[in-house]
Amino acid sequence: MTPEILFALALFCAATLFTPGPNNLMLMASGANFGLRRTVPHLSGVALGFPLMIVPVGLGVMRLFDLWPPAYLILKALSVVYILWLAWKIAHAAPPRESSAEARPLSFVQAAAFQWVNPKAWSMALGAITLYATGRELSSILWVAGAFLAIGIVSALTWVTLGTGVRRLLAKPARLRVFNWVMAGLLVASMLPVLIG
Repeated sequence: MTPEILFALALFCAATLFTPGPNNLMLMASGANFGLRRTVPHLSGVALGFPLMIVPVGLGVMRLFDLWPPAYLILKALSVVYILWLAWKIAHAAPPRESSAEARPLSFVQAAAFQWVNPKAWSMALGAITLYATGRELSSILWVAGAFLAIGIVSALTWVTLGTGVRRLLAKPARLRVFNWVMAGLLVASMLPVLIG
């Protein structure tokens, strides 16, 4: 991969990873509700899960959509149901001191698995492979995955930090409830461009 292509890939990664989407909104909400330390598994699952998804997508999973177009419709339907469920959980999250023992951020495995039903993640993966690993050689796919990993760690940490930063402002339960409802609404709204497009 030439330096020019790598630079373009880095810009693509930054533009797609730092913009609001399901992962970033959930990371921000988790940071606000649980703090940085408790959100680290969720953060790690997002930062590592997406690059790990890129490899099989680039090596052939994206051919499934070429061969059987209804697969993309099924993915969209599953994505909508799962994201609506996550939005409901965020909207109804109790303040940390009032929450039950079962209230916790997503685990590493849950966050990594979420990438497979995240419509923005699929759009990003398909776009990145199409643009930067056109021949679908393993080396090119690994460059794409590596770029997403490096920039994804910074992006995920940034969004969690934003959440922990507003945590002090959300010390009152009423403010936190409003924040959680807004984050849930934004999470649902973040699906629209991908689902409509």
